[in-house]
Amino acid sequence: MAILQTAYIEEKFGTLQSSHPNVLLNEVRQKGFQAYQNVGIPSYKNEEWRYTPVSNLFKQSYSFSEKISTINQASVNTFRLPDSATANELVFVNGLYNPLLSNIRSAANELVIISMEEAANDIRFSDILKEHLGKSSLYLQDGIHALNTSFISGGVFVYVPKKVQVALPLYIYHIADTVQNPVLAQPRSLIYLAESAELKLVETYKTAGSSDSFTNEVMEVVVAGNAVFEYYKLQNDIAVANQVNTTHIRQIGKSYVHTVVVTLDGGMVRNNTNIIMETPGNEAHMYGLYLLKGNTHADNHTLVDNREPHCFSNELYKGVMDDATTGVFSGKIYVRPQAQKINAYQSNKNILLSERASVNTKPQLQIFADDVKCSHGCTIGRLDEEALFYLRSRGIDAAQAKAMLLQAFANDVIEKIKIESLRGHIETLIVNRLSVQIS
Repeated sequence: MAILQTAYIEEKFGTLQSSHPNVLLNEVRQKGFQAYQNVGIPSYKNEEWRYTPVSNLFKQSYSFSEKISTINQASVNTFRLPDSATANELVFVNGLYNPLLSNIRSAANELVIISMEEAANDIRFSDILKEHLGKSSLYLQDGIHALNTSFISGGVFVYVPKKVQVALPLYIYHIADTVQNPVLAQPRSLIYLAESAELKLVETYKTAGSSDSFTNEVMEVVVAGNAVFEYYKLQNDIAVANQVNTTHIRQIGKSYVHTVVVTLDGGMVRNNTNIIMETPGNEAHMYGLYLLKGNTHADNHTLVDNREPHCFSNELYKGVMDDATTGVFSGKIYVRPQAQKINAYQSNKNILLSERASVNTKPQLQIFADDVKCSHGCTIGRLDEEALFYLRSRGIDAAQAKAMLLQAFANDVIEKIKIESLRGHIETLIVNRLSVQIS
């Protein structure tokens, strides 16, 4: 079954709408499907996808959000992050939330986690969904995002009540079961932090099987006044695991957001990380590291939209490309006319280790206010020969010297991970990678 066939898409959409009748979700899905029909899958002619040929993925035949799976608790154990026994764990299999494989350890009055369908029918949360579900489509108007919205099913709603500081982090595992067939997974989630709430969230991705996987994810996050949201993404999958991931964060009250995205391995990986500052005084920090080998293609698109005055944002993304890898960075900072007194900084730094590796970087500022402090910049280069010579002159061999310099380069991002066990885990992955890659 070829995913690009219109008849196949229409059949699956019609089946979903009739088998999961819900006025709210049906309406959101219908709008998404109309958008998908209008714009289709983006090609290289679309400026936002110029360097990432996502249309090539749609030449593959996929099983569509397959519910039948071989994944069990033993399977999940092989993917678990460190200190998982003291974390809340959500498991998505082929894009569908699986409560039987998940472990919610926080009390129900501290952290609410229910299916999207339950939330739509719950008087406590239905208004939140009506107001906030699907707002990312105002910024992402391509067919990939619309396809996810068209097939919202098996998603999850996470709610942190007012003044609750969730002590345990929330780990989300996205597992694609490709033992039988290639799989297209489309997880969807809506996270809502009420006033003065705090949440740490970690996402990671694994493919169980050797066939191709394509994860097309959309996570929408709403952060109310005085809330604190920490977000971490770790991508370390197999070479035939492809992803288009959107994390759309709206700061609807004066709040604090901190994000770190680390991409180590995979096939074609696209990350859309958007922060929309809708209230004066918002603060956001965005960090990213793409440390690539083989043929991995990693594309990081970021957006900071300053809609109100007195906001602050700081952004640092770093990339290391080896072998025949490709890195892409496109960062946008918008400053609206009414958003005076903005401080916004953006930096992208890249190192090429191979003649076959490449990087495309495009930092952008669009400023329509006159009383702001904004800067952006990018660098592309090789390892510092003087630093290498210095280390070699101290008796350190070439491979170890290169590894030390690359670890130091990556550390500017990794040190921003505030969950100690996660930071240590990623540091170990990087050290192991470099010890093999540079030798």
